[in-house]
Amino acid sequence: MIDTEKIKGIIFDYGATIDSNGKHWAEVIWDAYLDNRVPVSKEAFRNAYVYAERYLATHPVIQPDFNFKDVLSAKIDLQINWLKENDFLAENDKSSTYSIAVSNQCYNFVRLVLKKAIPVIQALALKYPLVLVSNFYGNIETVLKDFKLDSYFNQIIESAVVKIRKPDPTIFLLGVKALNMKPEEVVVIGDSYKKDILPAQSLGCQTIWIKGPAWEDEKPEAMADYIITDFMELNDVLLLK
Repeated sequence: MIDTEKIKGIIFDYGATIDSNGKHWAEVIWDAYLDNRVPVSKEAFRNAYVYAERYLATHPVIQPDFNFKDVLSAKIDLQINWLKENDFLAENDKSSTYSIAVSNQCYNFVRLVLKKAIPVIQALALKYPLVLVSNFYGNIETVLKDFKLDSYFNQIIESAVVKIRKPDPTIFLLGVKALNMKPEEVVVIGDSYKKDILPAQSLGCQTIWIKGPAWEDEKPEAMADYIITDFMELNDVLLLK
């Protein structure tokens, strides 16, 4: 159970925590594939998704000045091209049309999610110092500025910059040190049990798990100090004490 009386600072994950309300980004993109009638199976899509993520992790495609729409365009282009090259989409298929439609839908989805999330973050920032800890591509500050989120975080710790990736607890330890607090005085808020909750727990931080549609089923024993299913519930947990 969470001890709100001890909490003095907050570490937020970004992707799928703040920008999609706990919904894994593979599920967000797959919904856009369905809505735009991209004629591939979910299994083929998952393979394309994994390919694109691995490619982006090892190739400098994403530049520091890319906003999130640019990131989405790069991701979806890689996925669609992989699907074509592996004969899941015909060469004469509407690949460029699919890529634009899917990336636009996903970007608009984020803007709608953030319309609700930003007031919560704003209220939390008035009460607690906030630090962002994210696995990202080296352009998280550009993304935050694009969405007008950059002013709420005292410090941003990005994997591409510090050369440490979650689930390594060290990246969260950097967040705790940035807050200049004891681990038990910090609550880590994230969507991923393996990448956010477990490493934070190993340091002694308190944890809030935003549990939404995930990439894979979590084990029954997966637990956090507090579990919510909607970002707005943070109002009740952290602002109404």
